[in-house]
Parts: sequence; C-alpha cells; structure tokens
Amino acid sequence: MKVEEQIKAYINSQPEPKRADMQALHRHILKVLPKGKLWFLDGKDDKGKTVSNPNIGYGLYTIQYANGAAREFYQIGLSANTTGISVYIMGLEDKTFLAKTYGKKIGKASVTGYCIKFKTLKDINVDILEAAIRYGLEQTGQNAK
Repeated sequence: MKVEEQIKAYINSQPEPKRADMQALHRHILKVLPKGKLWFLDGKDDKGKTVSNPNIGYGLYTIQYANGAAREFYQIGLSANTTGISVYIMGLEDKTFLAKTYGKKIGKASVTGYCIKFKTLKDINVDILEAAIRYGLEQTGQNAK
C-alpha cells in the first residue's frame, strides 16, 4: 500500500469529529510543506509490537544521535491519541521554545518540547499552530514554501 493510501486509511479510521479535524490538518500541513516527503508509521516496531500511536509524517529531518549515528525521520508529525490530536515538531534545539512562544497564544492545548496536543481543532488557533510549524521548518532548513 502506498504512503498516501496508508494515510487516507488511517485518517478515515478515526471517529468523527477527530476524522474531520485530522483531514483538515493534513491538508493544512500539505499547504505549508507541499513538496515535503510523506511518511506513515504504523506504530509497530520491527517485531510487530505496538510501541506508539500511528503517525503521519511530513518533510525530512536527519536525527543525529550522541554516538555519531544518524537516521532520516519526518520533521512534522500528526497523530491521533486517546484524548485528541498531537502535532510533533521535530528538530528544535531549544526544548522550551514552543511552550514559551506559542503556549499561551495557541488556545486549549498542552505544549511541550516538541509536541502540541489538543482535543479538537476548534480548541486552538490554527494560525498559531501554523506559525509553530513554520518555525520548526525554518530551524532545520526545510523549505516551507
């Protein structure tokens, strides 16, 4: 199954209104990063054990590990969770920046070092979410045009 088909099936598997919110966010992120690589992670490790929620990924970011190893990963992630939706912004050096800069402005959301978690799209200011995503893309040199 192609990545686009996996993404569509994942979004369609969500109950409403989460499904509509995720479809809207997916379209929105694609507008911000139209040429970005698409990813779909099913949340299972190489042994088939579930280790996380499935994730839709956008863009390309190289993770550098302390031992010198590196691997490619997505820059922006989107995932359904038990209480709502999470948006991940990978590659930020300052783990306090998102919360300090966007936490009070975004609305009803939990903002951590790289994750913005909210119940529904109507609970947040989408323009502030987009600003946070664009900031993350700029920090890693991704082209957000």
